[in-house]
Amino acid sequence: LHSRQLMSELLFECYHIPKVSYGVDSLYSFYHNNKPPSTGLIISSGYHCSHILPVLNGRLDAHNSKRINLGGCQATSYMQRLLQLKYPGHLPAITLSRMEEILHEQCYIAGDYTEELNLWKCPYFYEKNVHRMQLPFNNKLLASTLTAEEKLERRQQQIRRLQELNARRREEKLQLDQERLERLLSIQELLDEGMTEQFKRALLEMNMDSAEELQSYINKLSLIVEQTKQKILQAEVNVEVDVVDTKPDVSNLFPEYQSEFGKQSNAVQRIGQFNLAEYHQLHLGSERIRVPEIIFQPSLIGEDQAGIAETLQYILDRYSKEEQNELVHNVFLTGGNVMYPGMKTRMERELLALRPFKSSFQVTVSSNPVLDAWFGARDWAIEHKDQTEGWITLAEYEEKGGEYLSEHTASNIHVPMSIAKPT
Repeated sequence: LHSRQLMSELLFECYHIPKVSYGVDSLYSFYHNNKPPSTGLIISSGYHCSHILPVLNGRLDAHNSKRINLGGCQATSYMQRLLQLKYPGHLPAITLSRMEEILHEQCYIAGDYTEELNLWKCPYFYEKNVHRMQLPFNNKLLASTLTAEEKLERRQQQIRRLQELNARRREEKLQLDQERLERLLSIQELLDEGMTEQFKRALLEMNMDSAEELQSYINKLSLIVEQTKQKILQAEVNVEVDVVDTKPDVSNLFPEYQSEFGKQSNAVQRIGQFNLAEYHQLHLGSERIRVPEIIFQPSLIGEDQAGIAETLQYILDRYSKEEQNELVHNVFLTGGNVMYPGMKTRMERELLALRPFKSSFQVTVSSNPVLDAWFGARDWAIEHKDQTEGWITLAEYEEKGGEYLSEHTASNIHVPMSIAKPT
């Protein structure tokens, strides 16, 4: 109501149009595909929500119309969450726009959801029916473009980095060992000074039982400290050696690093043999049927709502048997979210389960579910251009206000605003 009021104000007061008409998109689509006056049951599923609208003799029965808060937006978001959970390494590539593309081109409605979901458990069925979507990636490896001199220089840089890393580790270890050795020597001094009680408590803190064990540990730790100092001095001497030599000489100078370089070389070779395109792929398996299924089973995404089939049954139960037969003989599907392959077959299967034994029904799909609303509005405007019913003129707008609605075949129901009198 508020949006219609603002639109009328804009059209009449800014653009000075002579008259305007408002209608419901799904009713316009129904009008375009059915000769009025028609009776039928419209199932319209758009981007944000879905509606089931009963039409009797060309007029909308708004009191028995129902809305389901599920549409293409929720399906796109659900697809994104599923693939982000499945491929956490490709989060930046799993965008909403790409999910919409997958939804429109790869998904379909399963005739029997449970049965087909079980088929996807079979590896052979999976390999035969899975759709692989290739993501953009850069297949150019930097290592393959390096010359022999550049590879040697990079190797020498890696040697120097490893030397520096090992030197830091040795210095840190030496510092810790020296601190522990000083602690042990201070405990030994307690015994030399005759402080027996303090000496015993210190031994307990160090998890030692006797002075002999303390002396043995001091000797071992002193040897380790001395050996570490010698390694640090030897490493400083080796750094001064000219590393710009042939490849075999470099390997002889630093044999302890050779295994690290071998691992890196093997890793580069494996990367060259690995097909990166396979890693940058999205495999669409059961997601192709799980995502569109939410309009039939909203509980898949945690929504506490009835699906299309349950809502359809609820609406039909509010009519007599004769009216039910008239409605189900023209079940009309429209909207962008009903364009999945298999949608018509699934609705026929659901109606077959809902309707009495041997009863008949008919399901039709809009000729253009996305654009038929516009075509229907065009048809109605052309056929009623010289009539007053359904149009709001400038005089009516000025007299009745922006909330006024002139009803017609494809319009909503006008509910006059009630203003409470002050007491």
